[in-house]
Amino acid sequence: MKAVGLLSGGLDSTIALQLMLDQGIEVFAFNLVTMFCCCTPKGSSCSSARTAVSQLGIDLKAVNATDEFLTIVEDPRHGYGSGMNPCLDCRIMMFRKAREYMEEIGASFVVTGEVLGQRPMSQRRDAMRLIDRESGLAGYVVRPLSAGLMEPTIPEKEGWLDREKLLAVSGRSRKPQMALAEGMGIRDYPCPAGGCLLTDPIFAQRLRDLLEHDGELRKEDVSILKLGRHFRLSARAKAVVGRDEHENHKLGNELRNGDHALEVSGEPGPLTLVRGGVGKDDLAIAATITARYGKSGGRGATTVLCRRVGDGAMVRIDVGPVDRERVRSKMIGSNSHADE
Repeated sequence: MKAVGLLSGGLDSTIALQLMLDQGIEVFAFNLVTMFCCCTPKGSSCSSARTAVSQLGIDLKAVNATDEFLTIVEDPRHGYGSGMNPCLDCRIMMFRKAREYMEEIGASFVVTGEVLGQRPMSQRRDAMRLIDRESGLAGYVVRPLSAGLMEPTIPEKEGWLDREKLLAVSGRSRKPQMALAEGMGIRDYPCPAGGCLLTDPIFAQRLRDLLEHDGELRKEDVSILKLGRHFRLSARAKAVVGRDEHENHKLGNELRNGDHALEVSGEPGPLTLVRGGVGKDDLAIAATITARYGKSGGRGATTVLCRRVGDGAMVRIDVGPVDRERVRSKMIGSNSHADE
């Protein structure tokens, strides 16, 4: 008997797959990745998922679904969670792709590490039923950690699985799972609860601002949301300021024709990328922000060099002492002085 096991690399999914292996099920791990995964190197499966399959001794199929997922994030049918996380739509897509893989390899059902009541948006009874139904997997999703609290699935009814060996875990505490993992010899789970940037409050604010002003998501724009400090200059223009040499280098690689790159003249400081329909006033504000994060902190007169990418045009912008409150008022994705 074959099953497809949805594997994040976290504690719950690793235990769920081990429970299936213990019942003699041949498990094929499936890892869906996007550019919003916190622990996923670009273009590869989750590093934690790779660690998990090495412990479990099973195969892993990884699918990068970023392109499809961007359209979901733009306009999720079932709405967002506490941030910009479209958890229900994400799970439906994930389960649908798992079903396609199940059919491809001739497996009979799908296994997940979901725990009833652990996550408020996607791990409620009604949400689980909705996800199963809309993904085309109703009756064929086994949740071994909470199966004892739920209606029997087809694999249980048909005797493919022994229901008595499935668990009845619920709620947000992971203490029961940690104890189980210890008994199973599972000790290396570096990403216990998974991770999604869309649930991060600051990243969510940046993404919301991008959608409000650009109306669409492009991979190159989302990549920049992960870097630096972000500032809304006007309805058409924004600035991203590097926080260290590493981020300056990465922002430099993101520059494209039409962007402006600003740096403080004569002292260490950030690279500021300015993008959008940029006017003279936008560049003046961007220069002030750039001076603020230079070595002198913009406390006195500062000269900022502004280069337009594409034609190399360079202008000098002289900035007086910086009003820090004005700079802070332009920041996107911060509700504290942490970036000061």
